[in-house]
Amino acid sequence: MLEAVGQRVLWLSTAIIDHANRVRPNPSGLKVGGHQASSASMTSIMTALWFHALTAEDRVSVKPHASPVLHAINYLLGELDESYLTTLRAFGGLQSYPSRAKDPDPVDYSTGSVGIGATAPLWGALARRYVEGHFGGAGRGRQYSLLGDAELDEGAIWEAIQDPMVPSLGEAVWVVDLNRQSLDRVVPGIAAERLQGMFAAAGWQVITLKYGHVLRELFARPGGEALHARIDAMDNPEYQRLLRCSADELRERLPGTGSTAGPIADLIAPLDDASLLAALRNLGGHDIGALMDAFDDVDDTRPTVIFAYTVKGYGLPTEGHPQNHSSLLTADQMRTLADRLGTDPDRPWAAFAAGSPEADRCAAAARRLRRPGHASPRAPEVPADLARPAPTGSGNTQQALGRVLLDLTRRAPEAAARIVTVSPDVSSTTNLGGWLNKVGVWSPAERPNWFADDAETILHWRERPTGQHVELGIAETNLVGLLGELGATWSRWGQPLLPIGVVYDPFVNRALEPWSFGIYAGGQSILVGTPSGVTLAPEGGAHQSITTPSLGIEQPGCVTYEPAFAIDTEWCLLTALGNLGRPDGSSAYLRLSTRPVDQSAADVPGDPAARERRRRQVTAGAYRLRRHESPVVTLAAMGALVPEALAAADRLAALGHGADVVCVTSPDLLFRALQARRGLSRDQSWILDQVFPADRATPLVTVLDGHPHTLAFLSAIQNTPVTTLGVTRFGQSGSIEDVYRYHGIDTDSIVTAALDLVD
Repeated sequence: MLEAVGQRVLWLSTAIIDHANRVRPNPSGLKVGGHQASSASMTSIMTALWFHALTAEDRVSVKPHASPVLHAINYLLGELDESYLTTLRAFGGLQSYPSRAKDPDPVDYSTGSVGIGATAPLWGALARRYVEGHFGGAGRGRQYSLLGDAELDEGAIWEAIQDPMVPSLGEAVWVVDLNRQSLDRVVPGIAAERLQGMFAAAGWQVITLKYGHVLRELFARPGGEALHARIDAMDNPEYQRLLRCSADELRERLPGTGSTAGPIADLIAPLDDASLLAALRNLGGHDIGALMDAFDDVDDTRPTVIFAYTVKGYGLPTEGHPQNHSSLLTADQMRTLADRLGTDPDRPWAAFAAGSPEADRCAAAARRLRRPGHASPRAPEVPADLARPAPTGSGNTQQALGRVLLDLTRRAPEAAARIVTVSPDVSSTTNLGGWLNKVGVWSPAERPNWFADDAETILHWRERPTGQHVELGIAETNLVGLLGELGATWSRWGQPLLPIGVVYDPFVNRALEPWSFGIYAGGQSILVGTPSGVTLAPEGGAHQSITTPSLGIEQPGCVTYEPAFAIDTEWCLLTALGNLGRPDGSSAYLRLSTRPVDQSAADVPGDPAARERRRRQVTAGAYRLRRHESPVVTLAAMGALVPEALAAADRLAALGHGADVVCVTSPDLLFRALQARRGLSRDQSWILDQVFPADRATPLVTVLDGHPHTLAFLSAIQNTPVTTLGVTRFGQSGSIEDVYRYHGIDTDSIVTAALDLVD
């Protein structure tokens, strides 16, 4: 029964790609693409999974190039309208790769960026456990990942597998499509045994499906042991070449040479041509029965990986060819395939006849997999202002992060209960210590705190299922992968979380791709980069970030902030938290500093209305910090460089040149406002009129601890001359004064730049 369903899945997935490339009009002539061979190698695996093993609580990440198989299955389950089958890679149609946000049918995990979609179910499993333990409603389903063998080359795979959290995730099941081909070639040495050993060493259950029942039956006959040894010893290119042989060629080549050639030849001699060709292709990843048994044998006490040997292009004329990755069947080949699979090429989307055993099997699977709806997520109310008196004395924005989290536990406990912090082994050095002591560290089971009675222990590491901080290993890729999944729980189970990840800002670049992909996939979270910039002077160039301020501007689905003062940090963080866990929400990136700054310089208005106006400006992108009666220059500074701008304004005033000082908190929001003013976006532009009004337009000096082009666009607000100061070279070790001078962002440099514009 499932073999018949699998053949229809093979036809539909192949036809979906065929229509997109050969049938649908293509006026531009640009290649559309698709992956018929990659899809074909997965049809048996996905048929066995969906029509036998899956439950409604399970979730599956499908390898990118098998997306047509997913759509074919969803069509047979009644989850995709026929009209979409002709829209693969068309605007508004089926996406090139599975997308939770853009595809019209059920997609559990977005994939497409190699290695990231594969690891997402690990973090999805952890997020499910967290939600179920704290709020309920997430069930106990497995988290499957279907990935290609070449995907195991990605470092993100192994960073995830070795993380200390992963061995306890028994609901994680990976299926590796071991077709021994990459995009360009047959991979000469997959070394499956080595890969299996690496998974086993990491605590995983390893199941290997190498041969199907036909080959196993042959191996049991006289001469079968010799055939088994011959195929086992064969390198990948030789095996793939045999797949391209006729039956006569196969009878000549398969026995090989030496003493075992005769027994192998005698073994295969009685087989007719069709049986011989089918036997060679009878690998475990195409044996429905073997696949069903493997899914039934999964040990739910530890992660499982199933190595399923397959043939790339299985069942297609291109099967096994080393260059079949992007090859497309011709019209004649499609008709021949339709005849063999019992379908009508003139009615390619015909479903199984009503009342047929296949239709009944599909209907039964659809009923089993139908998920109950959940209530629309209700994100907790986050206060816009904690109404605390403006800080005085010296402090930094990183300290403000920890203080705000603690304040929320007292002033907004419902919101604080939804916060979950994540860190790659830098909790104590990013000012999360107080928060950890308050809420505890999350662990699937409670663990003893052996240092609880140590009087010199300041950070109390209490691990328990009720904790709200997740500590991963040092890999930043894992951090942002988990952030993305924690940030997606509002849409998966109707339980919004407010995830905050903390990482040293220089290493945001290392995590950039999976962070971006997590946002693309609908995960809403806050990433905090701290400490940041060359302000981290003694650490040297390797630990000084330069490009991250502009990265925040360029990342879709995310708002970036770089506050200068503690109160600004509070307001920006609260605003960012309020935008999480909702259909119209967004992620945020906060770049914070460890530089001590005189907090009274923020000059926060005491009047409640004036304070609220300042808060609105801070969270909209900028505010005027210093207003001169007769300005001839404006100094726009961001983050840690605001004290230098204020000092420069004082010196310029002493020289007879009035200077306004603008504190930029979000270049991202200011750029959006500028685009809105020009009719290029739907954002609001009022902040530009309040902070950069036309009647105070003067030449502009911008300065930040990052690349100067981040603020260069500010001159376009009123079309004023501008000098942009920032960091364009690798950092140096030294004092802040020495390093600022080296990069030309010290007070002297700001004064000089202003004089050059106005003198």
